[in-house]
Amino acid sequence: MPSNPNRATITRRCTLAVTLAATAAIGAASLTGAARAAEPIDSQAARTPVASHVVAEWNHTLLTLVQTAGAQPATIQPTRDFAVMSAAVYDAVDAIDSDHPQYLLDLTARHGASQDAAAAQAAHNVLTAIFPAFVHTLDQQLNADLAAVPPGPARAAGIQVGAQAATELLQARASDGSATPPPPYQSTGVAGDYRPTPPAFAAPVFTHWGAVTPFVLRRGNQFRPPPPPALTSTAYAAAINEVKRLGRDTSTARSADQTSIGEFWGAPIQNYWNAIAEQITVASHDGTDTSARTFALLDLGIADATIALYDAKYSYRLWRPISAIRLADTDGNPLTTADPTWTPLTTTPADPSYPGAHSTVSAAAATILTALYGDDMSFTVSSPTLPGVTRSFDNFHSAAIEAGLSRIYAGIHTRRDHQAGLTLGHRIGRYTLQQALSHDND
Repeated sequence: MPSNPNRATITRRCTLAVTLAATAAIGAASLTGAARAAEPIDSQAARTPVASHVVAEWNHTLLTLVQTAGAQPATIQPTRDFAVMSAAVYDAVDAIDSDHPQYLLDLTARHGASQDAAAAQAAHNVLTAIFPAFVHTLDQQLNADLAAVPPGPARAAGIQVGAQAATELLQARASDGSATPPPPYQSTGVAGDYRPTPPAFAAPVFTHWGAVTPFVLRRGNQFRPPPPPALTSTAYAAAINEVKRLGRDTSTARSADQTSIGEFWGAPIQNYWNAIAEQITVASHDGTDTSARTFALLDLGIADATIALYDAKYSYRLWRPISAIRLADTDGNPLTTADPTWTPLTTTPADPSYPGAHSTVSAAAATILTALYGDDMSFTVSSPTLPGVTRSFDNFHSAAIEAGLSRIYAGIHTRRDHQAGLTLGHRIGRYTLQQALSHDND
């Protein structure tokens, strides 16, 4: 897909500082009480205000909410929140001056209606529906945004179409399966079958998410990767032995940089990519319409990547490295050796191993952002899981690869998980670009 012509004058080598630990600093200005108390933000870090970038501002707010303890329902994947909000914002803005097809709705608004008012109202109404406990502070943010728009017919028309977009998007997703109680998971106990992992032995999460209705894909298993290598194969042994060597908490084979990488990418992966996109849209001086399209494509792709990876995880049910290594004497492979004391660098997530979520989501995000901004956008990222450390990249795909590899160094995924995730994410990213918000799909 060609880049948006509005970006033709952007200096691609623009270096961006993306700070996930403080990613919600601007949206946080309107969040008080419980939200502020739980907010994982470095209060000493100075942030560039984005008050004139209404789409990025509301993305900040949602990033704050999903990082606030207790705000997000435990059985609802946050990637859905981002997709619903971004799609509503996009359809509301596009209804005013349609440069591309709408995502889902068929809205029209008077020419000259305020895009900022439409975006703010759509985002506000989606978030108050999803996070009703924060309605007061969300109202304050909306009022501030609307106060910056001159009163009159343009503002009123923007408010109207924004509210309509939010209502219709929420209705369209009301029966998407996300509210279905997750079915309990029962391990068979057979070698290779996923089972809860130490230290908490937590019940597997999002067992229902592969059946959620996708946003752009036809179905969650549309691009399901092939099965992982058999436990008795050379490929399986090589993957397990690599993570056994590099991913142990006390590994001497892992370099200091690899240890840093393993710890750096420990937060929810979609947060990093939304923070990256937020900083890019602001630094690139994208208008409201261009920013709305960027976030819609990004978050629709990430949401579908998440649905697809959970479909595959619970279809293949592959055990995590900690189980595979500690129980290697049961896998029937002469090339693996059990180590009952083996412990990973970081805590293992409560879901099956294959494919890797970081790899899948990152590949989808990088594919989409590269199509929109090119392959030579330099940026620097920081992380809440490793304060004070930054990682710099020359393009989106290098960040995606490192994010996926980080899970090997962390001891919680194998290279096979990573490679399958990259392939799955690339396919979903390309499909999203082809099918969503594109005249190619007219």
